[in-house]
Amino acid sequence: MIRVLNPEKSLQFYAEGFGFAITHRLDFDDFSLIYIKNPKNDFEIELTHNKDRTEPYTHGDGYGHYAFAVENLDQMHNKLTDLGYSPAPIKEFNKNGEQLARFFFVQDPDGYKIEVLQEGGHYR
Repeated sequence: MIRVLNPEKSLQFYAEGFGFAITHRLDFDDFSLIYIKNPKNDFEIELTHNKDRTEPYTHGDGYGHYAFAVENLDQMHNKLTDLGYSPAPIKEFNKNGEQLARFFFVQDPDGYKIEVLQEGGHYR
């Protein structure tokens, strides 16, 4: 679960960037719970919107990031760039001459970091 200030902006980001769609939504007087997932994954992200909240959330010192693996990292980086989401440059982890990972980070509208990894090896 992540808390979001503007659910429309968050839904647009996750839909455009990663193909997530709403699977279930529960609206209450004070808050909404919006569950999203994409067809390639078996997990959901719960977006919690507290309707009276006007200030952005802080992430504290416990949140790190979550990650998605994609088939074509360069294509995803270009897509997010074209959509105006300003992903960080692509980086590589190498050890003993072997590439362990290619990845970049992007932030959603609420500042949550997402690591986007090239599919392969451990990252599927």
